[in-house]
Amino acid sequence: MADRTGPEGDNGGIRTFAFPTEHSISGVGMQVGPMGADRTWHSDAPLGRVHRIDFHVVMVFAVGPVRHMVDFTEYEATAGDVLWIRPGQVHRFTTTSEYRGTVLTMQPGFLPRATVEATGLYRYDLPPLLRPDPARLAALEAALAQLRREYEDTATLPLSLHTAVLRHSLTAFLLRLAHLAASSAEAGRHPGDTTFTLFRDAVEAGFATNHSVSAYADALGYSRRTLVRAVRAATGETPKAFIDKRVVLEAKRLLAHTDLPIGRVGVAVGFPDAANFSKFFHQHTDMTPAAFRAELR
Repeated sequence: MADRTGPEGDNGGIRTFAFPTEHSISGVGMQVGPMGADRTWHSDAPLGRVHRIDFHVVMVFAVGPVRHMVDFTEYEATAGDVLWIRPGQVHRFTTTSEYRGTVLTMQPGFLPRATVEATGLYRYDLPPLLRPDPARLAALEAALAQLRREYEDTATLPLSLHTAVLRHSLTAFLLRLAHLAASSAEAGRHPGDTTFTLFRDAVEAGFATNHSVSAYADALGYSRRTLVRAVRAATGETPKAFIDKRVVLEAKRLLAHTDLPIGRVGVAVGFPDAANFSKFFHQHTDMTPAAFRAELR
């Protein structure tokens, strides 16, 4: 399996591990099975190492508590909780926790675009940790069990039909999961809003070079006022705050988990001038980049 480094492509970057297709049954773009201490994405990615993955991971826990870091927040999951990690998020397993339950991994592109939008696969504004009530948990577990049976059954259908059935079963599970996420306390009020969806995707693709609300509005064909209204409805924030939050998050990732010089971290998130980057970072965190890095090491 291939792996990649951070934005500079050198040893100072956070390692990003690709979806392990070679470990999938029949080479399909998903996997589902039991969690265990011996299961890692790659032999070079032990449980305690901070890294990124370029695929989705959904863990349904059978025991707890389990502590898991996702984007600088430590989450504590217990039996019946669900942790959803999305592509590109920095995360770390806790070697002292016992990971038991079921884990689902999905390769980007395995599902069609319409399903991706309907299931909110790239809703980075939603919390990773979900706590379903007993009825929702039972429905999720039943859907996941059915998906696992279909995944492991390679004898009754040809590969093309097997893959099609997997996509349908996976969609059924993800629709339940998306409904749970959208109804959680921190979910946006209008998760399906197309204007916000397009803006969110554009920011994810361009935050490292484009911090301008007007530029995003022009590129998407909306007025600035329309964009402000849509982003506020979905997140409660202004578009500028949404952009800045994404930039700060990436800067924190690089400061905490790479050895890139602070000036190069600034360049990686759209600040060619180191002084401007330090000022921006301090405004949003009340810390200088150097102090933030020092506090974590």
